[in-house]
Amino acid sequence: MKSSHELKNYQNEQHSFKLRLTVLGFFVLFGFILLTARFYFLQISRHDYYQTLAENNRISIVPITPNRGLISDRNGVVLAHNFFVYTLEITPSMVKDFDATISEISKLVEVSPLDLKRFKKLKAESRTFESIPLRTHLNEVEAAKFAVNRFRFPGVELKSRLFRRYPLGKQGAHMVGYIGRINDKDLANLTKNNALSNYKGTDHIGKSGIEQSYESVLHGTTGFQQVEIDADGKAVRILSSQAPISGSNIILSADSKLQEIAETAFGDRRGALVAITPGTGEVLAFVSMPTFDSNLFVDGIDVENWKLLNESLDKPLINRPLRGVYPPGSTFKPFAALAGLENDKRKPPFSINDSGFYTLPSSSHRYRDWKPGGHGVVDMRRAITISCDTFFYGLAMELGINRLSSFVHHFGFGQKSGIDIAGEVSGLLPTPEWKMRRYKQPWYMGETVIVGIGQGYTLTTPMQLAQATAILANKGVAMRPHLVSAIADPKTGIAKVTQPIISDKITLDENNLEIVRLGMIDVTLPGGTAASVGANAGYNVAAKTGTAQVIGIKQNEKYNADLINERHRDHALFIAYAPAEDPKIALAVIVENGGHGGSAAGPIARKVMDYYLLGKVPAKETPEEIVVKNPAEPNNVNSANQSTNTNEEVHYD
Repeated sequence: MKSSHELKNYQNEQHSFKLRLTVLGFFVLFGFILLTARFYFLQISRHDYYQTLAENNRISIVPITPNRGLISDRNGVVLAHNFFVYTLEITPSMVKDFDATISEISKLVEVSPLDLKRFKKLKAESRTFESIPLRTHLNEVEAAKFAVNRFRFPGVELKSRLFRRYPLGKQGAHMVGYIGRINDKDLANLTKNNALSNYKGTDHIGKSGIEQSYESVLHGTTGFQQVEIDADGKAVRILSSQAPISGSNIILSADSKLQEIAETAFGDRRGALVAITPGTGEVLAFVSMPTFDSNLFVDGIDVENWKLLNESLDKPLINRPLRGVYPPGSTFKPFAALAGLENDKRKPPFSINDSGFYTLPSSSHRYRDWKPGGHGVVDMRRAITISCDTFFYGLAMELGINRLSSFVHHFGFGQKSGIDIAGEVSGLLPTPEWKMRRYKQPWYMGETVIVGIGQGYTLTTPMQLAQATAILANKGVAMRPHLVSAIADPKTGIAKVTQPIISDKITLDENNLEIVRLGMIDVTLPGGTAASVGANAGYNVAAKTGTAQVIGIKQNEKYNADLINERHRDHALFIAYAPAEDPKIALAVIVENGGHGGSAAGPIARKVMDYYLLGKVPAKETPEEIVVKNPAEPNNVNSANQSTNTNEEVHYD
């Protein structure tokens, strides 16, 4: 039997043990090297990064929304301001069962079907970590009742938010505009303009009018608080803070009382009015009818109201002064007249014998005047006063379309006025080049003829028409129109006044201007097409009436408004400036489907001028009152019925 030491090979075992120990030592050493490297990486190489992460877990940045600037009229009447309300808000990422949560909330605070609709709509448009209002405008009793039960509703908070209010409601809505909740399009624009960081914590943004165009001025600068939070996400203390800077206050050049008078004068008719100070470009009134209540949009408009506004045949959401386009009709004639005078085509004592129609050279085609049989002997001044179509047919032909268009372009036709709110369109001032581009057709002489009386392809906006009238009143100097007269610092009250800007200037002969001015004054005197507008005014008014066809009338057919669908009747236009000797106000009025400018649009203009120049507030009209047509006005009869000649065209003032 062998001994135990003969059964073991101590030398081999010792070698094997040392080998295992060595290998283990290498593994331990390698592990320590890895730990050391990782420690170095975390604590030294990425120290700043991980320190920031740790701080972010400990510190929360809470944005502080600035107060939005106020909007007021030239006399200090507030048109848009802010007020605090209690809101009940839900953060979707912190609520598991919305239906159950809302059901329980409803037992404490009333939640209407309208509130639910708005909440679901906003939830679909918002990010999950943003709080969404379920109920707004809670009263103090409702707020207190929920506050006591707050612990039962994780993810639901009672907040105090600033809301926008428009005290005058519908008045001036297209001018002031409104704010609404920020959507994806707004976010894209803010990102593009590098302004997104300034909207942290802000839910609303300007959507139209002054609210939109002056958003950067009204919004202000967002502040913040650095809040230390514990492991449960509860605030422990405020580490630092930066106060927000309130938005600047905006003072408009518009007069809210003048605006009210103008809107009231329209009644239930559709149309637009723009009134301007000729020497400065200040917009005094900016009317689009029908209008809407801006307050509907602040908290998210409900489906029913949106449908009513969006589907209405009256199109109340369209900003008619900037986006409504209409043939200028006879309101174009003073500018055509001035073009003829400046180009030596109709210098006094030039006159024509109007037999009631104009015939193109080498053609039997007749363009008839609004008055059957014509006006007899007519010079430039009388042609403006009685709105003689025949006179302006011939004048347009002698000028030619290029010379006529080039001249009136200086009065703002065919181009944006440059007013300080968005959405303006250019209208249309036709030329042969435009027609070739648009229709691939040459220009015909007959098209030049009807441009002379503001018909054909020519289109203008109420804003352009008012601007053209202001330029005429200002003797060829175009002042850029603006609604904002000053921007005031909310703390100091120091206001930066908007300086008048000359946007164009055309040198005009004083004698030519006088002929046009006298012709326009005669329009509002006995025998003119708007005699009732100037009657007993106490100041001279230089004006021009106009009628723009909406649909064509067949040859040999008499125009009878009573037999035509109301929306197919002619538009009524009126331009004026006053006092004629020293203009303080220039305006344009369009009443859609209103008929004749002197009887439909003129009285509206008269009320506006009376208030602005004399301080007269118009008396309230009773439903029984009927507007009596001025006997001197054209009767809108399509005189083609006077003749069986089908080779005739008819236009009337």
